[in-house]
Amino acid sequence: MTRAHARESAYTNQLKKEFGEIIEGLNLGELQKRFLLGRWLDQLLWFESNARSNQRRYYALRLITIVCGVVVPALVSLNVRKDEVAQTLAWATFGLSLVVAISADLEAFFRYGERWRTFRRTAEALKAQGWQFFELGGPYQAPDHATAFPSFAAQVEIVVQQDVEAFIALAKAAQPSPDAHDQGGTTHQP
Repeated sequence: MTRAHARESAYTNQLKKEFGEIIEGLNLGELQKRFLLGRWLDQLLWFESNARSNQRRYYALRLITIVCGVVVPALVSLNVRKDEVAQTLAWATFGLSLVVAISADLEAFFRYGERWRTFRRTAEALKAQGWQFFELGGPYQAPDHATAFPSFAAQVEIVVQQDVEAFIALAKAAQPSPDAHDQGGTTHQP
């Protein structure tokens, strides 16, 4: 396990422990606590994990694209006279150009940057809702948690549904348009 994964795991465990203790201390029924643990906290941890995972992938692919994209023109501009070195340099330039194209296309295809931001936004929205509920603040101002719980549960479902809708919109945006097949180099004669 890498240091980054160990830190992420420690953070996830910290959140799970911290929120688990808070939930257990609330004066709620067993079903309500199960919702908090099994729906709200589970979704929060899932979004946290996916946000970090997509962020790592996005940064890795972007760094590869940027660094190799800067190196390729530098290699092309070298004026080497020896045939052996020139051929090696040409192959290195070709290889790095492929790496740039592949990493840029992978990021464009999987949309790790957009997915990271969407997951992060949803995770933060769930955290905000949770803290407001725990503190009986914001829209959850009530005499006790049991009274505020129905509003909280409904809001959690709205946040999760909004993420599902954003995911579907992102997936639809990634699909080629139906007209794209007609523009593939074939010509139609009248």
